[in-house]
Amino acid sequence: MNDRTRFVITACERLHRMSEVEMCEHKGMGHPDSLCDGVAEAVSLALNRAYLQAYGRIQHYNVDKALLIGGQSQPHFGGGQVLTPMRLILCGRASSLPDAGLAESVHAAARRYLSENLRCDPALFGIECAVRSGSPNLQQAFVRGMSHALANDTSFGVGFAPYSPLEKQVLLLGTLLHSAEFQARFPAAGDDYKVMGVRVGDRMTFTVALALIDREIHHAAEYFAVKQSITEHLRATLASPCNLAVNTLDDTNAIGVDGIYLTVTGLSAEQGDDGQVGRGNRMNGLITPCRSMSLEAVAGKNPVSHVGKLYNALAWEVARAIVAEVEGVEEATVQLLSRIGQPVDRPALVAVELGCRTPLSAAMRQAVQNLAYAHLSDIERTTARLVRGDLPAF
Repeated sequence: MNDRTRFVITACERLHRMSEVEMCEHKGMGHPDSLCDGVAEAVSLALNRAYLQAYGRIQHYNVDKALLIGGQSQPHFGGGQVLTPMRLILCGRASSLPDAGLAESVHAAARRYLSENLRCDPALFGIECAVRSGSPNLQQAFVRGMSHALANDTSFGVGFAPYSPLEKQVLLLGTLLHSAEFQARFPAAGDDYKVMGVRVGDRMTFTVALALIDREIHHAAEYFAVKQSITEHLRATLASPCNLAVNTLDDTNAIGVDGIYLTVTGLSAEQGDDGQVGRGNRMNGLITPCRSMSLEAVAGKNPVSHVGKLYNALAWEVARAIVAEVEGVEEATVQLLSRIGQPVDRPALVAVELGCRTPLSAAMRQAVQNLAYAHLSDIERTTARLVRGDLPAF
């Protein structure tokens, strides 16, 4: 950083976890929005590898737009059918690859991601590549930044640490629902799930939406029995006091497939929902309306110059380092603001909000500033981790 970077540190005694009301959400791997994020990031990682192999360095690209158009299905106890396949449109801007291999790379990365992360047939997705070349001024800015990466947008990234107890519980449920052990125990559980958590005072309530697979269930009574077993299993993993409910839209009087969350594929996208990049989890795996957060979609963005990806990752790393290394700090929120065309290691603003056990001292302030300086001066390390996929995008 230099003297053009403004650094602001504020502190208070009242921490986030002391607020009376808190809510947060996690969208699972098979949620339509998460599928869009996952495929966009898979394409991004594939382009990183292809550009490095072809040119020795990453080229200008951003493939952070995707739309999942849901299909039509006919669930049936014991197994139904998908009538109209789902349609996935991938859109963005990217530099060309040798032998006109751009579209092929996009298709292959998307298909591979669906195959590796879903249990349904990936052929149920039609994939359309609408990736085009970028605007000349952005491509030129990328070239100018060959020796020193330049921000390709005026935007901001946000990170906080640590997770609150509610956030930890929501992530715990999300991890459990995605685990191989859970899927083996409950083969009717699909890949599409969502967890909403709310805390009022010290009381937590969790609502889970979980698609169930029709071929594993043979009548309505079995559906409700499976749902009850899943509910009890999930509830047993949570700290008390709390409430937990699964598939609350279900009609308890249903005798057929209408009125219950039964699917052919284990995905709501087969008929019930559509998806877009950026509407799901942030990099920390959560949607946190009670926290400072960026609305930038991280998935699919260029890890070299797009601050919508780079600054969200960096802010997250800095916040965790502050809490871990600065004595007296219990919570940190970090915001990094870029200015288009300026070096990415010289943000226009670094704003840090601290929750402290003790009054903020000059030594604490200096330690926080030193950590931010250190991470920004080594920003290429964060870029390298993003290039390899070592940091999550959603």
